[in-house]
Amino acid sequence: MALDTATLRIAFGLMALVLGPLFYFSSYRTTRSAYSGWWCLAIVFFLAGSACFLLNGSSHQFWANPLGNVLLVHGGVAVWAGARSLRTGPPPRWAFTGLPLVTLVASVLDNPATNTWSGGPVFLAAMSISIGLGSRELWRLEPGYSRVRIPMAAAAAGVSVFYFGRLVAFLLDGPEGPVFDAFFGSAVTTLVTMVMLVVVSFSMAALSTEQQTRALRMVATRDDLTGLLNRKAFLDLATEQLADPAVSRASGALILADLDHFKAVNDTYGHAAGDLALQAFAGACQDTVRSTDLAGRYGGEEFVLLLPGASADRAESIADEVSRRLALASEADGLQMPTVSYGVATYDAGTAGLGALIAAADAALYTAKSLGRNRTARSDRIG
Repeated sequence: MALDTATLRIAFGLMALVLGPLFYFSSYRTTRSAYSGWWCLAIVFFLAGSACFLLNGSSHQFWANPLGNVLLVHGGVAVWAGARSLRTGPPPRWAFTGLPLVTLVASVLDNPATNTWSGGPVFLAAMSISIGLGSRELWRLEPGYSRVRIPMAAAAAGVSVFYFGRLVAFLLDGPEGPVFDAFFGSAVTTLVTMVMLVVVSFSMAALSTEQQTRALRMVATRDDLTGLLNRKAFLDLATEQLADPAVSRASGALILADLDHFKAVNDTYGHAAGDLALQAFAGACQDTVRSTDLAGRYGGEEFVLLLPGASADRAESIADEVSRRLALASEADGLQMPTVSYGVATYDAGTAGLGALIAAADAALYTAKSLGRNRTARSDRIG
């Protein structure tokens, strides 16, 4: 015996009522991550939209039907927003105003009091676009970002394609046609949405666990004040990189940087000013180096950069750029930032190891300081 659409929608609502609070307390409340919040919001929108359609055939259909369409589109946009937050940030504002507004206008102008499919083509297109954009964001994540990235992206892509198929069948066959009713009707759609809800919710829960683990690892590897790698994390990662044949057979450079007369900054302006100078220098490093480079706080006012593939000339240019950005920070914050001395050492396939590389850069740094500071000196030997 086939279940009717109303029964399926009630079952969907009960499932959403269970998954929503479960996901909120198990994921969002503990992580406060943007993607968890967006997914909780998506569940609320899907639940509310589905509930509105239960009023079809009643005297309330004239307002409930357009509202249901708009809420479901908001749910699709929330799916996109959650996926986008993992990579960049929230979606543009037009997504929350444009897509739902166009859907609302199309539904209101299409006799919603008597037409249960008021604004159908626009609604189906908006759902396909919003969830498809969410799938696109998930596919664009780095391959190693999460082990559930592919299932989440595939589930969203499948739903997007399904809604596109509904749109095509709606336009060619009509909402009462046999093809649309058999493969893309409301009952089938509710079942598909229920499966998607379960798959994505459990995938999101797994992603939440991964994010918590990543956050704990980040806390353990980052310097509290500057946000750069702490000394141990830098040494571990740099050792790992230099042990990689793809890196060790190539060449690169290491820079040791030391803020000149840093003690005078603390003594003259206070330790808060010293902290600001350290943070400004760290920010200048982060804005200058590539994502493949390593930047860490080596200790006190001393910092270290590992630049795979960089020549001595390139390393010196990077040091100059960091100093330039630090000087600009002086103008912005009104505090005279200290100058910086740099020691550069290069490595190649014959490098003895990280210790020898750092020792060579340290000797070059000593030379820079002995020559008057506020300059870069190169090591006369390969690390």
